[in-house]
Amino acid sequence: MKVLKFGGTSVGTAERMRALPTLIQGPGRRIVVLSAMSGTTNALVSIARLLYEGETTAATYQIEILRQHYLIVARELLPEPAVASEAIQHLDASFKSIFGLTRNPLSAAGERLILAQGELLSTLLFHRYYTGMLGEKATLLPALDFMRLDQNDEPDADYIAQHLATVLAPYSAEQLFITQGYICRNAQGDIDNLKRGGSDYSASLIGAAAQADEIQIWTDIDGLHNNDPRVVKGTYPIRELSFDEAAELAYFGAKILHPSSILPAARHGIPVRLLNTMQPEAPGTLISDKTGTEAIKAVAAKDGLVAIKVKSSRMLLAHGFLRSLFEVFERHRTSIDMITTSEVAVSLTIDDATHLPEILEELRGFGTVEVDENQTIVCLVGNLIQADHGSARLVFNALQDIPLRMISYGGSPNNISILINTADKARALHVLNEGLFRQPAAQSQMAETH
Repeated sequence: MKVLKFGGTSVGTAERMRALPTLIQGPGRRIVVLSAMSGTTNALVSIARLLYEGETTAATYQIEILRQHYLIVARELLPEPAVASEAIQHLDASFKSIFGLTRNPLSAAGERLILAQGELLSTLLFHRYYTGMLGEKATLLPALDFMRLDQNDEPDADYIAQHLATVLAPYSAEQLFITQGYICRNAQGDIDNLKRGGSDYSASLIGAAAQADEIQIWTDIDGLHNNDPRVVKGTYPIRELSFDEAAELAYFGAKILHPSSILPAARHGIPVRLLNTMQPEAPGTLISDKTGTEAIKAVAAKDGLVAIKVKSSRMLLAHGFLRSLFEVFERHRTSIDMITTSEVAVSLTIDDATHLPEILEELRGFGTVEVDENQTIVCLVGNLIQADHGSARLVFNALQDIPLRMISYGGSPNNISILINTADKARALHVLNEGLFRQPAAQSQMAETH
């Protein structure tokens, strides 16, 4: 069993959908997980926002624009009139459900119903193309029949495994299944979703539930790169990463992978392979429980951080001080990304400033508070075994002209985190690329990768 997830750009046009059959065919059973067509979720979010604001006319106009777009795609993808007619009936039913929500003030449940339509439409169109136009066999599995959240709004792994097995049971002779990413039901049975990046998460959850041999995440880039290709030229895909290394990169800014998406696969030891639909012959990146020997494999950067420094003489030899400090953030449901301490001060970062004024007001009860906004965490990931001297020296040599706000090293064998001003981010990524990946060993690795 393999689980193959295709992102929005991979199903973004009729042309892209026509390219998928060659990628999904192969030996063994396969479950294909599809995202919404690129741009659809953003359009649906915009429609829901307009309805929340009472802009019914504008929302209705946007719904009709989206409907016309899907009709064009359907007719291009499905030139056979009978196949197109049947698919268009289903499209119209989906859009009728959205239009129906414009008559009354939009509820949270109504918004989730709107957001679910993207994946329902993409799987409908591709399934009709694969079976109706190509004459191939494939079973459409509604994700709403087995994907479910628990009372804490977390995926209910036991429920998913049991109900996926139940849904698959009548099709023991079938080899190919198509289902939706992102969407699910909540503990009350209402339509819900796994939030942004949820299609990757769906694939990992389904892979774990089906005890898959491999999970493939197909996007428009050939794996996780050693640096940000939007900022640095000449980056290259990393051949192998451990689950922990991949999780660090995803959390600290590698956009190709959602931070939560590999956790179910990691728990079950299922390899995750990142592949490129535009370049399917490329080896991509393999994420597993194994790691290579490279000290530093990749650099990622996370923007939008706020640094907070609390200085207090009360810290000195005072047990319970840090607990009291952290309880401030817990009360305001704000996560901490990075922390460093000294005898009289604590510095930390947050990426959600929603409750910053209230947090600062409470923190001033502990001592002097300093705040720096527009900060970026630069994360260096690899096999950073503490006994392996030299990797930190290369990092700090490269960054010798970059002002450093905070440094975190030793909390993980896979991560060095450095806080800098966002204005210095591009320069930092460039000098790290030169200092870490232009070494002879890195040059040799890059040559092998290409």
